[in-house]
Amino acid sequence: MRGDASIAALGVHGQAAAFADGSLTPSDAVEAYTRRIHQFNPALNAFLDLRLADAAKEARDATERWRTGAALSPIDGVAFGVKANIAVGGLPWHGGIAAYRGRVAGEDAACVAALRRAGAIPLGILNMHEGALGATTDNPHFGRCYNPWGENKTPGGSSGGSGASVAAGLCAFALGTDTMGSVRIPSAYCSVAGLKPSYGAVPGDGLIDLSPTLDHIGPHARTAADIRLVLPHLRGQVNADVDHQSIRIGIADWGGAVDIDEDVAVAFAAATDIIMTYAQTKSVDISSFDFGALRRRGLLVSEVEGHHAHQVMLAKDPSGFSDEFRGMLEWGIGQNREKIDAAYDDVRAAGKAVDRLFDDVDVIITPTAPQGPFSFGETVPANQADFTCIANFAGAPAVAVPASTAGAPPASIQFIARKGMDHVALAAAAAFEDARGPAPFPPDHF
Repeated sequence: MRGDASIAALGVHGQAAAFADGSLTPSDAVEAYTRRIHQFNPALNAFLDLRLADAAKEARDATERWRTGAALSPIDGVAFGVKANIAVGGLPWHGGIAAYRGRVAGEDAACVAALRRAGAIPLGILNMHEGALGATTDNPHFGRCYNPWGENKTPGGSSGGSGASVAAGLCAFALGTDTMGSVRIPSAYCSVAGLKPSYGAVPGDGLIDLSPTLDHIGPHARTAADIRLVLPHLRGQVNADVDHQSIRIGIADWGGAVDIDEDVAVAFAAATDIIMTYAQTKSVDISSFDFGALRRRGLLVSEVEGHHAHQVMLAKDPSGFSDEFRGMLEWGIGQNREKIDAAYDDVRAAGKAVDRLFDDVDVIITPTAPQGPFSFGETVPANQADFTCIANFAGAPAVAVPASTAGAPPASIQFIARKGMDHVALAAAAAFEDARGPAPFPPDHF
């Protein structure tokens, strides 16, 4: 009989195989996650609201489908969590903002509904940075979410609860959102895999918007191979097959344009050495990007569009927004039209420049974040999203996975492909995982 930790360690791919051969049932898995949530979530504060009784019933139904050969999909019965800005029917739908605390979703978001049609089982909603505008998940209304890798460490954000819940083995995968890195930064800090799909690849109906121009819904899971199993059910289309040996890898050279920690530099160099043993590679110069300026342009776009999204509630219940969040939205909308238009122009131009990088390569690799997770109370690094934001500007798919098998947690590497080539980015990331070997997950001491 498998223990709860070993069930969680199977991830999506392992559980799907075990459901198929009858060595594990969805009921077994949901019961294991339920016990782990009760044991570990009080310390982590990753899940905010749960639907465990309903999940148990749905798991029994999925178990019967597998028993009778009527499984709805390979992920029938696999349990997942949902970021609090994505609607799950019958659960609070607040986006981490106190002003919306009492709102309950009347129906599932389109992406949640698609997963449920495949038989996947939502366990509950997950903590996040207020309004999805920040990268620490130090939420003033719903409490801090902690990184399972270390005491008082941030899990990143804004999808911090999503990254932490997968790393801690509280669900097999989780949905997050990514405006300039909000899936990939928590993936990096929590040492899991995370995908920002191509823009529009996953339907956004049922999402509390921050920035319709930049927002993407994407999954976190234990591995890129897990994400490859989930993505078709989010997109509504079969993943195209790709031979990873034919993928041309561009190794980014940022020429010091982004300051990175030494351990990140060492891990990235080691990852590139691994990749060069099995793939065609070449250097790709990205040093001409003014990463800091572009990040600030994207932030302004997010602040302006976030104000539009929340302007009614800002007027009705200003105290339901923290001073910091409200101040950022009001600062953005208070800028002159010329500055705002210039921000949009710079974002569009950067997106086109990213697209041109793929003339001679299929995938470009960069570090995911310039640093690892830091402690709450430390100065928040301004450059957390420097490497991640450019993929949002291009609407390009980007996958984050641990760069090595060393470190606590290991540093992360990002695989970016041209828009629409999600399957190529995932194939490249999964091939690297195979060559790298299994990455560690945090021990159960959180």
